[in-house]
Amino acid sequence: MAARSGGENLSETSFLLHSESLPEQAAGELLSLPRQQAGWEWMSLFVRRLQPGDVYRARTEHEEAAFVLLGGNCQVDWGQGATRIGKRKNVFDGLPYALYLPSGNQAVFTAQTTCEIAECRAPSEARLQPKLIAPSDVVSGLRGGGNASRQIVDIITPAFPADKLMVIEVYTPGGNWSSYPPHKHDVHNPPAEVDLDEIYYYRLREPDGFAMQHLYSGKHGADQTLKVKDGDTVLVHSGFHPVVAGPGYDVYYLNFLAGSARALAVTEDPQHVWIRSTWKDTDPRLPLVRE
Repeated sequence: MAARSGGENLSETSFLLHSESLPEQAAGELLSLPRQQAGWEWMSLFVRRLQPGDVYRARTEHEEAAFVLLGGNCQVDWGQGATRIGKRKNVFDGLPYALYLPSGNQAVFTAQTTCEIAECRAPSEARLQPKLIAPSDVVSGLRGGGNASRQIVDIITPAFPADKLMVIEVYTPGGNWSSYPPHKHDVHNPPAEVDLDEIYYYRLREPDGFAMQHLYSGKHGADQTLKVKDGDTVLVHSGFHPVVAGPGYDVYYLNFLAGSARALAVTEDPQHVWIRSTWKDTDPRLPLVRE
């Protein structure tokens, strides 16, 4: 079931959210998804576009937040003085800048070029320290093999001093599978598996392209295949959730995760783990992005 950002509530069985279509030179919210609208307890997602000179002020009361600069240049001040951030024009143009902002803090973003920022929030009372994450701080690596090869960019890992949030960027070459073998994380059974809600926010190198995400065996009734386009968001409450990029269309998705523990402990679908034994080489198109 598809749902648009706006005033209506998302039902428990709604998994797909489309961005607003803004004119290229317009500023505003591309996506607004408070967690109450999503029907879950952990995460809210906002994506906004700023034009040169625009100012966005963010405060975190009883929440922590992660801001990922999708593209463009801006200045950000989180109490340490204004710092210029931004190296990539878009998500396919390099590694990210991000800002972690714990509860009881504020940040001011001032756009120097057209820029787009993805913001995820989770409930938190933890008194931690704000931290700017530069491209040199993230860890990029390759995962999988053959046509299940992809690039993983770790931004906020379980080792990062945050309360609940974890943040990852994933790049999948056209025609390849990702989040594969299929895995799930909906049972709190550490260390084997923890219960995590997950957001997939998609961008495509070619905006007319598409990807498919299959949701199955979930306790929230998910057993369907979603066609996702540039700017779409998929909400993963439970179950397995593999992705395949349409041939010819490189796919990026930004994962935000939060739940019962800060761990990336998952259970893979036992029917499909055998595929690992067939992997020999990594797709030579990878990595898709570098610093």
